[in-house]
Amino acid sequence: MNWLELVGWAGSALLVWSLLQTRILRLRALNLVGCLILIGYNAAVQVWPMVGLNVVLAVINVWYLRKMLATRHDEETYQVVEVGVDDQFLAHTLRVHAADIARFNPDFRWPAPTAERSAFLVVRADEVVGVVLSHAEPDGVAQIDLDYVTQRFRDFTPGEFVYRRSSLFTDRGFRRVVSPPGMVAPYYHRLGFRPEGGAYVLDLPTPART
Repeated sequence: MNWLELVGWAGSALLVWSLLQTRILRLRALNLVGCLILIGYNAAVQVWPMVGLNVVLAVINVWYLRKMLATRHDEETYQVVEVGVDDQFLAHTLRVHAADIARFNPDFRWPAPTAERSAFLVVRADEVVGVVLSHAEPDGVAQIDLDYVTQRFRDFTPGEFVYRRSSLFTDRGFRRVVSPPGMVAPYYHRLGFRPEGGAYVLDLPTPART
């Protein structure tokens, strides 16, 4: 087997591996790289139908990647829906993703609903892509209990839409938001949070007086 065949096999393996990804952004990116490798390989061995096929697949991947990256911070694409803490759909979502939630939020516990707790779903069209749960602590602190992103959107940060709309917290009298304890691979440094005592803290703007 010569080096050119190795390139072809590598491109094919990467294409197959990409289809095993649960994260949609990673799937598209790896698939694109695999297509580009196979374009080069098939052009070298002059298998033109396969060159054409991979060119088409590469264009499709580029189109989807561009769309996903262009809308990843778009509030018209991702919307925040507040639900009751005893909402049955919320309970269903937490049950369905319980094992995955435990991987990234091993300290998560959701006690009995009270008036001091809040629940938000981040949705893309009719698909739930994230869940943010919080409760009130003294001194105007909103303690985040859970900030969970579903597997397909793990390369995105849909929770940012909850924190970007600070009125969701300031209207309740909160002055600070604190990240969940023990969260694996937190991303809050990218959202304006600052590290403090093993957690991340977001200082909220003071509501304008009318």
